[in-house]
Amino acid sequence: MTDSAATTNQADFWFDPLCPFAWATSRWIDEVATVRDIAVKWHVMSLSVLNSGRDELPPKYKEMMDRGWAPVRVVIAAQQLHGDAVVKPLYDAMGTLRHVEKIEDWDVIIPQALAQAGLPADLAKYGSSTEYDEQLKASHQEGISLVGDQVGTPVVAFNGTAFFGPVITRIPRGEDAGRMWDATVTLAGFPGFFELKRSRTEDPAAQ
Repeated sequence: MTDSAATTNQADFWFDPLCPFAWATSRWIDEVATVRDIAVKWHVMSLSVLNSGRDELPPKYKEMMDRGWAPVRVVIAAQQLHGDAVVKPLYDAMGTLRHVEKIEDWDVIIPQALAQAGLPADLAKYGSSTEYDEQLKASHQEGISLVGDQVGTPVVAFNGTAFFGPVITRIPRGEDAGRMWDATVTLAGFPGFFELKRSRTEDPAAQ
């Protein structure tokens, strides 16, 4: 821990396993945890929920959204049946398979991720079930209500102040990650601060 992080900070992180930008930001948060005193709580949000009913979506993106229900349904079912502690390990496993190993088929990813996270294989059945959709939508709404529905994932709340992002394409390591955290917390401390943005010119790195 550094002198600039003498007290515990709270981060609430809403993710969709589908999103490579959320993955990159989540890896940054993991790095921050090695150099700053932070407590992180992981929550599910869903691009499929966010885009539900939006008929103007391009066909390829709509197909992605249709497939995107399965992973978030499995994560929320695992949370409901096995507790909050399983959310992060399951997300880590899904994200590694999807974004690092570049496996695109959720029917392949989900069983492997469940096994890696030490969770029962039969949780995979919830990928095509609406049983926990109410809880999924509630978790999604908790995050999106803090930032508005014109954004996506990740949504991160820093000590209670939430933003869409930070959206990053390269994952800061070590003290670089800590300095970015410090800067973000500083900006979040100004009630009138809402947005910094520029056009992206590269895809996010997975590791």
